Amino acid sequence: MMHKAILLDTSFFLRFLNEGDPLFRNADGYFRYFIQQEITMIISTISIAEYCVGGDVHELPLRNLQILPFNLDHSKRTGEFAKIVFQNKGTLKLKERNIIPNDTKLFAQADTEQAIEFYLSSDTESLKIYNLLKQKMNPKFQFIDLNIPYNQTFGILDL
Repeated sequence: MMHKAILLDTSFFLRFLNEGDPLFRNADGYFRYFIQQEITMIISTISIAEYCVGGDVHELPLRNLQILPFNLDHSKRTGEFAKIVFQNKGTLKLKERNIIPNDTKLFAQADTEQAIEFYLSSDTESLKIYNLLKQKMNPKFQFIDLNIPYNQTFGILDL
């Protein structure tokens, strides 16, 4: 039996590794929940690169993560996703967003990898892109918004 997996984006780690961040508690709750439920947590090499712009790779909880390199299958799916996004960019109303390709690359990885069922992010601009793709291409993974606590997302009483 294949365990469920989740792809965690850069925004998750920015919140999880900063106890002063308003979303730290949500990020910590998700992290603990995934460990408890044996949901494999995956980080893309793309997110590692983004994180390393302002942080160090050794700050990431790598012993709890599976690293996912970007490959040829991901590249092909990214092209399909990016085409839809660029064709509809004007309707998305993105705020100060120039790096659409990284969103589509991460979404392509989540969509291509069989075990990945979820994608977790606090990036509301990324959610707009996901919603467009959901409407046009119906990716197989579910976008989880870090702004919503894990117990609400998964329907669990927070006792």
